[in-house]
This record gives sequence, C-alpha cells and structure tokens, in this order.
Amino acid sequence: SKKISAHVQSFVEVDVTNLWEWRDRYKKSFLDSEGQKLTFTPLFINAVVKSLKDYPIMNSSIVDQKIIMKRPINIGMATAVQNGNLIVPVIKNADHLNLKGLTLAVNDLSNRARSNSLKPEEVSDGTYTVTNVGNFGSIMGTPIINQPQVAILACGVIKKKPVVLEIDHGDVIAIRHMMYLSLSYDHRVVDGALGGQFVKRVADYLEKFDTNTIV
Repeated sequence: SKKISAHVQSFVEVDVTNLWEWRDRYKKSFLDSEGQKLTFTPLFINAVVKSLKDYPIMNSSIVDQKIIMKRPINIGMATAVQNGNLIVPVIKNADHLNLKGLTLAVNDLSNRARSNSLKPEEVSDGTYTVTNVGNFGSIMGTPIINQPQVAILACGVIKKKPVVLEIDHGDVIAIRHMMYLSLSYDHRVVDGALGGQFVKRVADYLEKFDTNTIV
C-alpha cells in the first residue's frame, strides 16, 4: 500500500465527554435489552458515515488511473484476531443503518471475525476503513491505507485530561474525556486541506453528539 499510495496523515484532538457520558448512561440498558455491549466503535463509525456524506470524494477508489466515487458506503472495521493477525470485515451500506443497527453489525462481525466464521463476501467491497487503535491503549496511530481505498481513520484511546475551556467569563480548566483521531490518506486524491477538513468534520460530529439519542 505504501508503494502504491503517497501516504499523508492529519491529526485532531477531540473532546468526547458528552459521548462518554451518554454511553455510560445507556450501556447497561442496552446490555439488558439486546444482550450485547454498547462500545464506542459504532459511535465512531456513525460519525464517519455522516462525514463521508459531506465529503464523498473520501469514499472513492483509484482504478486504472481513474478516481471512482462509490455510492454505497461500506465501512471496513479492522479487527485483531486471536492468532495475532488482522482481518477487516465490512458493514455494507452503513449509511442505511441507525445507531442500533450499526452497534449490532459491529458486534456481530467482530465476534465472527474472532471465531473465524466470516463469509468471503463479508470481507470484500469496503469503501472506507476505520481502526480503533485505542482498544490496545494506543494514543494514536498512522494506519496504512486499505487498497484500493483512499483513506483510513484510526481512533485512539479515550483518556481524562485537564483541558482549557472558553466560557463567557473567561477560561477555565476542566477534566474532560479526550482522544486523538488520525487520518491517513492518499495524496494522489486527497490534499492536506481536504484531509484536514474531513477529520475535523468527524471530530465535530463526535463532539456535537446528540445526548438525547435513544439506542
């Protein structure tokens, strides 16, 4: 992939305090009702899907020296398996799923990836990939593009940090849940301005997450 694509990275720090508190509020009821965990991965994917709709060139591939923009939004989710290898199951038409649908899809694919029971069609036709390096405690990463896609997003670990907040009467220091997003992109298609705008848009969707959302 490095030989094919000119890799460039952009990084942004994100305040996900509202997201953390929302998940903390709903994870037990979701486990009780669905028998499954409510993780951060579908929340990240949800923000990515919205951002891909805003910047459709990020949902493209280079085929025979042509840029092919894809209508379906098929999100690959990099998943570590027990033997130390990596596999990327794909959520097909992720833009057609609500947050609950994304959560169930993420849990199903990741569980079957670890049990080696994925079907060939479930690891093909991805148009964009997300990897959650924070699962292993990494602050950030510089992921390698999953060819022939043009970008991949790494989500770092969420940590509590002292942060300066601007309020009406001056600045204050508060403890917030913060994380880094790392975007690797193909410079043949995506320049630095677009790459920076896209990863910032993902961050904006995460920071402005509607805490009234029901899952």
